[in-house]
Amino acid sequence: MPKLTKRVVEALEPRAAEYFEWDDELPRFGIRVLPSGRKSFVVQYRVNKRSRRMNLGPFGVVTPDAARGRALQVLGSVEAGEDPLQQRLDQQRSISVADLAQED
Repeated sequence: MPKLTKRVVEALEPRAAEYFEWDDELPRFGIRVLPSGRKSFVVQYRVNKRSRRMNLGPFGVVTPDAARGRALQVLGSVEAGEDPLQQRLDQQRSISVADLAQED
């Protein structure tokens, strides 16, 4: 697959099962195409022998260039020894200030 551009992504057709197309210029960066036709940018990496796939945002809301920039940030964090997906999950599960205020 060539570099993921707006034109390339728009040309991707849905299939019976979801599939991925990977960018040639940035390894581990790609797009997921669902049978419904929905397309989302993803980055795939490995941490502690565990493969992780992180959603970067839906096509149309996020441009290919913006998604590529996000993928570079994620991959940079991985190289620094972090797990960006786990950090995102931990943040979503953490208690908010509003929740703390209601506990009293």
